[in-house]
Amino acid sequence: MSKSFRLLVGFVVLFSFAGASYAAHINTTTSAKSKSQKVSEAPHTRRRIHHLARSRSAHLTTASVRTRRHRYYERFYVSSYAEDIGVGDVTGGEDPVVRRAALDALGNMNGTVVAIEPTSGRILAMVNQRLALSSGAQPCSTIKLSVALAALSEGVISEDTRVSLGGSYRMNLTTALAHSNNAYFEAVGRELGFEKVAYYAHEFGLGELAGYNIPGEQLGTYPDEVIPAKLGGVGKMCSFGEGISMTPLQLGALVSAIANGGTLYYLQHPTAPEEVANFQPRIKRQLDIAPVIPEISDGMAGAVQYGTARSVGLNFNEEEILGKTGTCSHDGTRFGWFASYANTNVGRIVVVVFLEGGRPTFGPKAAEIAGRMYRDMYDHNFFIAGHGFSPEAGLKPVSTLPAGSQQ
Repeated sequence: MSKSFRLLVGFVVLFSFAGASYAAHINTTTSAKSKSQKVSEAPHTRRRIHHLARSRSAHLTTASVRTRRHRYYERFYVSSYAEDIGVGDVTGGEDPVVRRAALDALGNMNGTVVAIEPTSGRILAMVNQRLALSSGAQPCSTIKLSVALAALSEGVISEDTRVSLGGSYRMNLTTALAHSNNAYFEAVGRELGFEKVAYYAHEFGLGELAGYNIPGEQLGTYPDEVIPAKLGGVGKMCSFGEGISMTPLQLGALVSAIANGGTLYYLQHPTAPEEVANFQPRIKRQLDIAPVIPEISDGMAGAVQYGTARSVGLNFNEEEILGKTGTCSHDGTRFGWFASYANTNVGRIVVVVFLEGGRPTFGPKAAEIAGRMYRDMYDHNFFIAGHGFSPEAGLKPVSTLPAGSQQ
């Protein structure tokens, strides 16, 4: 064995012995430290550790529940789609251009479209008459039109009044209507109080038949007293229409009164050409809203230009459209509303779209359908003098009430 090899073996033995000694030292130290900790671990320390462990477990459980709640989504049991929804409609007295535009725009969506001449109350088209004449549905945010008119009429707000919504955040009527702000209308509704809110709602035609001798028309409902506080009270009634059932015809009559300056007409649905030729408007009552209509109009125009109804512009921009959307759900059914009117140089037409179904159903979708309808009518020359607006021109309205009556 060479000298160098013996030297190498010596170094290996030396390092192996040193490593074993170090490992034994570490084990001894660790064991002693562990024993020291166990000795010093007093009962109150153990209880503290146990408490911290339980707190961590509770925190994780709460976080898990919050996560599950965040993932929760509402279930709907009604389809947003339907076929042949116009089958069975009585169409002999309807305007063919408006009827075709409404049918094509609605497509296979489960809903109804009602088009009205606001200066006479004549229904130009009513697609899916079974639904249009039903007992109605929760009006959702379209109730804000009634609340805004009431608040303006009572002097509770003006168009420029900035209502406090908490802290330093304030909003005026135009922005609140355009973006359908719920907190704004809850605050305004509470300021008005149920009695005044209900009084104006009835004045505007809620809770009564909107039509004149229209077979099959049903009443909506307006509660005799404020809904319980646990359901949101008057605030929810004024922001979501909670507790109220409104029909498309009632909403159409109200928007027609806004469009024509304050005359609430009975809606009439001619069923034959002879009835169209002999048509006479019938006034239900005159509403004292003319001075405040300009103040509500800016918000309705804003909804279409930059707010919740801007989907109208996907299909139509040639004429000014003013409107209000509404979206809410009840008992597994979602509702989508859009009430609007076209403001043109030759006249105005009111279009109300009401949808019911599931997740694809909501207010902006109803607004999109109205935009397609306006586009179709425009492309077929409805918005020109001599078509659409002229047949009722010059007709003298017939009042069905005694002079001075407001009932």
